[in-house]
Amino acid sequence: MNAAKQIDHTLLKPVATAADIDHLCEEARKYGFFSVCINPVWVSYAKELLKGSEVKICTVIGFPLGANSSQVKAYETADALKNGADEIDMVINLGALKAKDYPAVLQDIQAVRQACLGHILKVIIETSQLTDEEKIKACELAAQAGADFVKTSTGFTGGGATVADVALLRKSIAASMQVKASGGVRSRADFDAMISAGAARIGTSSGVKIVEGK
Repeated sequence: MNAAKQIDHTLLKPVATAADIDHLCEEARKYGFFSVCINPVWVSYAKELLKGSEVKICTVIGFPLGANSSQVKAYETADALKNGADEIDMVINLGALKAKDYPAVLQDIQAVRQACLGHILKVIIETSQLTDEEKIKACELAAQAGADFVKTSTGFTGGGATVADVALLRKSIAASMQVKASGGVRSRADFDAMISAGAARIGTSSGVKIVEGK
């Protein structure tokens, strides 16, 4: 498969400017990336820039901490979709997961799932902060809530995707769900390793380097 079609071309830095988003979208058009993954404030702007292309708009919800209320996450999701988002990457309530308050985690994901109105939902579980047992439980809850993907990381906690984590997530979900590896995937070798471990989508700011084989 064309590597570009498995990449969410990502720019989530808080200091990103309109010029940066212009450049990101130009690259996405040129290389045919699956999507651009951007903060919600840029969704309508990027949608206009990418009009007429096949590039999707992916945005993040409750990012990067996951510590917003479920109601806020649901509203943020609805607003992003209204502005033109095609896919939603949400951060779970990590504190609730750590405390084993599984109903709260489930309800949080379900609130966003309902607000997604059939759009693709990826659930960021922040693997660098979890034990293997917690990662498996997070996968179970994401599946129960009807998510389409589990995603490894925000890239904002000092740890990103690992081959071992991608393989564990792949084993912990049904065949109907998929894994997105994100955080620290910077080369074609990294990309190939994540895909081999079971990732179907890669979130990276190094998409151009990857597709050029650098």
